[in-house]
Amino acid sequence: MMERSGKQVVFMTASSEEEAGKIATVLVEENLAACVSIIPKIRSIYRWEGKVADEEELLLIAKTSEEKFADLCRAVKKLHSYETPEIVAVEVADGLKPYLEWIDQSLGK
Repeated sequence: MMERSGKQVVFMTASSEEEAGKIATVLVEENLAACVSIIPKIRSIYRWEGKVADEEELLLIAKTSEEKFADLCRAVKKLHSYETPEIVAVEVADGLKPYLEWIDQSLGK
């Protein structure tokens, strides 16, 4: 049976490059994420307050651990301009062992 990695990939969106960069920098500086990748210019179509919105956003992908997720959420909510920011974690079932170890080292483990 496969052992759980304890790692997560967390997807978030941001409204601007400035906001995305600020969030990514704080998460890495505070050891809440080993790395945050920023993908510019995505198009998000979603329902908000009963209306369909069509917005350009940026996608942030953070590499972290299950233990850091709650603190990561608190930090993002504090820094984010959205009332309800997207913060969605996906479990990493497996990965290259040295990379998973690097995540732990980067998170201060």
